[in-house]
Amino acid sequence: MSMKFVNDTGTVFVREFTPALREPLGLLITMGQPLLFLLLFGSQLDGAVAFGGGVSPWQWFVPGILVMMCLFGPMGAGYNLLIDMMGGAMERMLVTPMNRAAMLIGRTLKESVILLVQAALIIAIAMPMGFRLYPVGVVAGLVLLVVFGVGLGALSFVLAIKAQPSGSLFWIVTQVLMFPLLLLSGVLLPMDAAPAWLRAASVVNPVTHIVDAERALFAGDIADVSVLYGLVSATAIAVVGLVWGTRLMRRGI
Repeated sequence: MSMKFVNDTGTVFVREFTPALREPLGLLITMGQPLLFLLLFGSQLDGAVAFGGGVSPWQWFVPGILVMMCLFGPMGAGYNLLIDMMGGAMERMLVTPMNRAAMLIGRTLKESVILLVQAALIIAIAMPMGFRLYPVGVVAGLVLLVVFGVGLGALSFVLAIKAQPSGSLFWIVTQVLMFPLLLLSGVLLPMDAAPAWLRAASVVNPVTHIVDAERALFAGDIADVSVLYGLVSATAIAVVGLVWGTRLMRRGI
């Protein structure tokens, strides 16, 4: 890895992250819907869903909320790239000697940092409600979440590039994909009691395996086999997104 790539990645990261620092309220606003689910829906799980061994419902629900934030955050990250392309800012960047891959990596790192900050806030809010913190599992779960977020962010940038010039395709595809991926992953309710065809659809949904892995990690069960499946799913999404996005960037969009 050359120093130029590292410097260019840092330059893009600072360029993208600075507006977020200037408007920290935006971080909280984007957490609005996950917080509503956490506070209003999560408290209703106690008694409505069977949790063995006296496990708190928050131990089950919080990891799902974090994955939900991935779908609502990095998955929509391509919007900023779309604005840059429509306004000509991206075209001006492409005529510079800046590394094309760094343009993508720097943007995904920005989304990852925001995701980590939001995840830390969600965990802090959930702890007084009964969420138990397993430090090693939580750290591993956050790493897995970042890998997943990087992949989603990169794929979102790919979609933004493909959605030119109007950008309407970006919103159509993200909205069509987001809620089926969310509902079929068992984020809100367990899929055990769902019809057979829904359970089958859930199995082929990669987000399901990531949610299961997050729940195992946040419960401190690092050796659970679901962690391996989740890691494979998240890594596959990250590799596809980064490779595809980097190729498009190198072509000059």
